[in-house]
Amino acid sequence: MAKHRRQTATMTRRIATTAVVAASATVAVPGVANATEVVIPNTNYSFDVQGLDQVPNIEKVPNIQTYVPSLGEAQNINYNATAQAAPAPAKSEGQKVVDAARSVIGAPYGWGAAGPSSFDCSGLTSWAYGQVGKSIPRTSQAQAAQGTPVSLDQLQPGDIVAYYGGASHVGIYTGNGTIIDALNSGTPVQERPLDYMPIHSAVRF
Repeated sequence: MAKHRRQTATMTRRIATTAVVAASATVAVPGVANATEVVIPNTNYSFDVQGLDQVPNIEKVPNIQTYVPSLGEAQNINYNATAQAAPAPAKSEGQKVVDAARSVIGAPYGWGAAGPSSFDCSGLTSWAYGQVGKSIPRTSQAQAAQGTPVSLDQLQPGDIVAYYGGASHVGIYTGNGTIIDALNSGTPVQERPLDYMPIHSAVRF
């Protein structure tokens, strides 16, 4: 029995020595390397080898997972899985109003017209809101009077800006320091600076 134990211990040492020599000879990679645990099957022996996980094609060595369990764990990772793209943020109702107004830039001005081929100022604002399913007053004065007042430094896309004394003109704030409006006869729907005309007030629906 003593002889058998000596042979078993000797064989284990040889296996461990061979594994260390083989790993040391194989790992010849430059740069900073991580330590990888190598185990000797059927023993309590294990040791760390620097850079073993960086050896090209090491995972193809027969039974390598028996000696290097971490390589088997790495193979379970699906590197080909495509990351799910984050969904685009939903547009606000106000931005949808702006988009509707922007879609008719270039349409001619028409007194009393409320789209879809021509517009006056309040006709454009009421039409744009209608495209998102919201009904607002038809005239510029009623829009300025019935919306929720908003200070100019709190403007958001889709807010209605009224101009001149008595709120005789309105436009849709875009969020970029501009409005979209139907100004007057001979001038098509277009985008212009917020302060192009004297501002009366601003409201939100």
